Formats: sequence, C-alpha cells, structure tokens
Amino acid sequence: MPQEFGFYPSLTAEQTLNYFAKLKGVWNGKERKALIDALLDRVNLLSVRNQKVGGFSGGMQQRLGIAQALIGEPKLIIVDEPTAGLDPEERVRFHNLLSETAGENVAVILSTHIVSDVANICSRMAVIRHGEILVTCSPPEAIDQLRESVWEATVPREMVSALKSRCQVISSQMFAGLARLRVISKGERPGEEFTPATPVLEDYYFKLITRPEGSPGMAS
Repeated sequence: MPQEFGFYPSLTAEQTLNYFAKLKGVWNGKERKALIDALLDRVNLLSVRNQKVGGFSGGMQQRLGIAQALIGEPKLIIVDEPTAGLDPEERVRFHNLLSETAGENVAVILSTHIVSDVANICSRMAVIRHGEILVTCSPPEAIDQLRESVWEATVPREMVSALKSRCQVISSQMFAGLARLRVISKGERPGEEFTPATPVLEDYYFKLITRPEGSPGMAS
C-alpha cells in the first residue's frame, strides 16, 4: 500500500476495487461482487461505493487503499506513511482499521516517521538510521528504558548551548523567546530549573537519533 495511490479519478470506489480484483485473479463475477461489498463495508465506504474516487478525501483514499491491499487474502501487508496528511479523526479511524487488519494470519509492516502511529498501532518496532537497524523492541519496552530519565524545563535561549554541553538534549522548541527543553539524565536532575517528565515514545526515538555516530547502541 503506497503513500501515493494513483487511483483513476473517474472510477467509482466499487469500480476501482473491481478493477484491482480482476488484476489479482478474482475472475468469478459473483465472488468478486461479494468480496467488494465486504471490503467496502470493512473500510466504511459502502455508502459512497458509487462516488468517483477523484472526489474522495485523503482519508477515504487511504481506506480504499487498504481495501485493495486486502484483495487476495495477503499474509503480509506493507504500508508506507499511511496517515500522512490525515486529519485527527481520520487518523484514529485508520489506526483502528490497521489494528483490526493485523492478526494471527496477517502481518502488517508500517513504514513511517510519525512516532504516534507506532505508539498507537505497533506491537513491535525497529528504529533505522542510515540503513542500519539501531534497535528492535516493543513500544512499552522502549518507554520503560527511560523511566526517571526524562526532564523538562523552559529556559532563556541563551542558556541552551551550555545545557547541551553538559546533558543530552533530545528536543528543543522555541516559544515567546524561551526554549522548552526535554533532556535525558539518568537518576540525576540536570539543573534546578528542570522537573521530572513522563517519558513518551518520541523521547526514545530522539534519544537514539541524537546519539553521536559510532557510539554504543541501546540494548533492546
């Protein structure tokens, strides 16, 4: 399931799935119609089956994309950036759809840079940098590694350079002339201005990618 689908805009949702079903060898007309009806219902597009795909929103096209990917009962589905450009409601709907699709007989591989997608959907994850797998683990295992290690503070921006020299800053965001920092410091407060923060998966990701090249990797 690619990020860009290239659907024919003049075809309806039903015609699009009919086209892909034929390409995938579903030749029996009755069997194909039953399959298409079931897939449109599964991705909540049954009510718009006769609407042209060119008028679909991004989320509707994503759902149609997963429907065509399910034709042929695949054992493995690879999805690329499935929630890019979706509004929050469509993102939640698509998260639920992917979670329902993955099961005992179907493996779903999600390729994405959106960390919340991984946290909400995936049971296992891998972080890759420059073609190298840095770590593999489950999202809860990753977060557990950062317990009592993440601190945050809002400081004048002129203090940022000094703080970066003495601790690992994993994220920095400017707001009204101040810098909001999240840093890693195991078991020791990095400064009086810092307070403990609840770790999230994004902290783990930034901890990995801000680690200098050639330094030891994190245990999984």
